[in-house]
Amino acid sequence: MAEISEAPDSDSSKLFGSDSKAPQRPDSEPEFDPKLMRKTKPGLKRLFLTFSVLFSFLLGFPFLWKSVEIYRSPLPFREIDSLSTQLRSDTLLFPLHFHALFVGFDSDPDRLRWSILSEITKLTSQNPKCSDNYTLSVTVDLGSRCLRGRTSSPHSSSYQCGSVTGGDFVQNDDVAVDERLASVFGGKNNEYSMAVVKGVSERAVVGKYRHAWMVVGDGSDVEMAVVKVAEVLIKVFINGGREEGLIRNEFMPVGADGKIVLSFNLLNADPHDWVYDWDFEKIDDTLLTPMIEALGPVANISVESQVLYHTPKASFSYWNQKLESYVFSTKDLPFFVNSNEWHLDTSIAAGGRSKILQFAVYVPSAKECPLLLQLPNGEISKTNGFISPMWGGVIVWNPQGCLRDSEFKPSAKNIIPIQQDLENMFEVFIGQFRQLFGFKSLNVYTGASGDWNLLPSERGFTEWELDVLSRQHTCFNLHSCATTLGSLSRLVQSLPRMIIKDEIGKQVKLSLEAAKLALSNASSGVYESSAASSSQARSLAEDAFFHPSIMSVSYYSFEHCFAVYSPFFLPVSMHVVLAALRELRRYKQEKAKYLAWKAKANTAT
Repeated sequence: MAEISEAPDSDSSKLFGSDSKAPQRPDSEPEFDPKLMRKTKPGLKRLFLTFSVLFSFLLGFPFLWKSVEIYRSPLPFREIDSLSTQLRSDTLLFPLHFHALFVGFDSDPDRLRWSILSEITKLTSQNPKCSDNYTLSVTVDLGSRCLRGRTSSPHSSSYQCGSVTGGDFVQNDDVAVDERLASVFGGKNNEYSMAVVKGVSERAVVGKYRHAWMVVGDGSDVEMAVVKVAEVLIKVFINGGREEGLIRNEFMPVGADGKIVLSFNLLNADPHDWVYDWDFEKIDDTLLTPMIEALGPVANISVESQVLYHTPKASFSYWNQKLESYVFSTKDLPFFVNSNEWHLDTSIAAGGRSKILQFAVYVPSAKECPLLLQLPNGEISKTNGFISPMWGGVIVWNPQGCLRDSEFKPSAKNIIPIQQDLENMFEVFIGQFRQLFGFKSLNVYTGASGDWNLLPSERGFTEWELDVLSRQHTCFNLHSCATTLGSLSRLVQSLPRMIIKDEIGKQVKLSLEAAKLALSNASSGVYESSAASSSQARSLAEDAFFHPSIMSVSYYSFEHCFAVYSPFFLPVSMHVVLAALRELRRYKQEKAKYLAWKAKANTAT
């Protein structure tokens, strides 16, 4: 505590007298102005305390920013842009090799080759996304020797001269001829062969492998055979026998995750009349399992089945006296499926983005049995069924009890005969499934140059049809993957406060790796592997884009964050900053006074 100075002694004033003047300041002492000078150095205590409070606020700001920070896993934006640019600028090319074999023709192979190439050019349509990089080799087998056209393709020498003769096509056993040609040509992944043979019985057949053959008469024109060869190579082996070429990819019955759920339903309209069940496991093992294994590279297919009761249809039917049956027309098909009574979506595993295809066997009640489907031309449908695009198919099965002269007696539970009816039903279902993929259910292709018989496969899809699906699926999946990843990249960069977990970053990296592998396999002609990799790439991209953390509402802009926290910290922080600035200015002023006094004292001395 500072001491209080005492008042000056009164006796001291008496020494000088009342009239005496105050003592004069020595000449050496400078004049002191308290407003502009100070004799003591200003202290740093107040300045230190003020700035310590300011620094505490500044040191706490990183902790505050860390507490509200959104975790963002690094994404490979450059690789995503590179993939999108590559697919957008460069057309994806699938390598194909065509081999045309002429047996019994004395023609120049080079001339035949250029004639076929010119016809192929006329039939080929340009696709801006994906195209086919094909090569062609022509061999003329004269029996004793072979004439080969000039080509740079390594596949031109794979055929052994004399392996195919006209005697192989004498009998009309197309299955045996198909197996014979399969052993000759080998059936490589990206090589398609066409044999033209002179014979007696003219016919044109496309096998279930990767080859076709045509038997022509002795007087047939070679140029006409060339036109047919070009047509089957392009319209069948590349376009899959579709009239309009490739179907629209977005309507392929495959889910975004590459999965398909086949739901088979047996619908008993009125169980008071009869109740039917089926042995689904046997049909699954004999008919469905080979088809599912064949389509494995294109889609991951699972199968389920159920039996439902009290499932009437929603449309009306009328009695046809001539047919002695109840008839419903194609105009009634949009109202046939009764969504209120047919509880078909019961699978727990079919959730998410998987595609569900419903196949229903409708057993009509006794009041409307037999029930037949009448086509627009007035004829009765042979399959008695129909398909609904992107939904599935329905077959109406009339039990034996519908017939008036039948000795059928309804029991508590009846089993649909496997050999008589159930196998025929599922063969129709496989045909409907093929139609959903864009293929024809009939085994005949009608082209501009004539009709071709298409040999069916026990697996439901032939090898050349699987190649068409693999190429189409790869093309669509890669472009869909690039589009999804590009959208995710733009979304993440536009929202700095979006949560990006490590799982999303891992999914994006795996998707890019799968896409690069699919591009490499597609360029090498490995269609099955490219389809499987592209499906994986698209599935991972979809999983990353629709991740639950991305759909959260916890990401917001910086302006929103500032608006939330500024009412709590802005008033106090502004006062602290202003106090620090004011104290700093005061310290500078006091220090300037001290320096002024010190400078004046130095000049005086």
